[in-house]
Amino acid sequence: MKVEGTAHKASREQAHFMHVDDLGGLEVLQATYRRQTFSRHSHEGFCVGVIDDGAQRFYRTGGEHVAPLGSIILVNADDIHTGSSATEEGWSYQAMYPTPELLAFLSRDLKTGAGATPYFPNPVVHDVGLAGQLRMAFSLLRSDENRLMKETMVFSALTWLMLRHGKSRIDPAPQSRAQSQVARVKAFLDDFPEADVSLLELAERVALSPYYLLRQFQQATGLPPHAYQIQARLRKARGMLKAGSSVLDSALSCGFHDQSHFHRHFRKSMGVTPGDYVKSLK
Repeated sequence: MKVEGTAHKASREQAHFMHVDDLGGLEVLQATYRRQTFSRHSHEGFCVGVIDDGAQRFYRTGGEHVAPLGSIILVNADDIHTGSSATEEGWSYQAMYPTPELLAFLSRDLKTGAGATPYFPNPVVHDVGLAGQLRMAFSLLRSDENRLMKETMVFSALTWLMLRHGKSRIDPAPQSRAQSQVARVKAFLDDFPEADVSLLELAERVALSPYYLLRQFQQATGLPPHAYQIQARLRKARGMLKAGSSVLDSALSCGFHDQSHFHRHFRKSMGVTPGDYVKSLK
């Protein structure tokens, strides 16, 4: 287990990020925020969180939601979401980010959707028993003891979460021509996030007008192309940091203007600084 944290006494903000080696590098965040705001972003993994104090306000699935004390926050992989305090006192929570592959693995022996990645339709659920189980799992994740118990509690909590609150996604309808063109633009930004490309150039690549591409892209992904590109750059940067690149090299290689620019976007997406993220890997 690798843990790193930051604390800002003046604002009473604390954030502790860790990678749990026993569980394939499962990412976990324990934080108390007052003024922190998360801009619209997404994660490759799911977000499963429990509110320990205060209340969090966040956007997900086309609407604003408030998660009060004791509630469970659920964000699907690649869901666009935000985060901020719903009270003047801020909020405290614990969250883990299981990958779609992990949840699909855990669902193999379930009666429904065996081996399928689940979908959580409700951004906030109130389940006292499961919240307690998740808290026990978080407590064990912070311990280096008893690997078997740790895995048992985490996998049991995630399995119960899928059984009680998860559903299977419906297969999407065939893509229209415009959807296919948007998918090509999205793939380009995923593959080359560092590219200094204009909206006009992207539109010319797929033979759409810039305005039409902008509307269709935002409708499909929840973000305009420039904001999606930031998220793609952050995903690539996290991969580089995990591979041992420095913060500065990761920032410049992924298309950020400088380290400060990278720092600002990273914290608004991950809740910790790039430096803290690197320290959690050691």
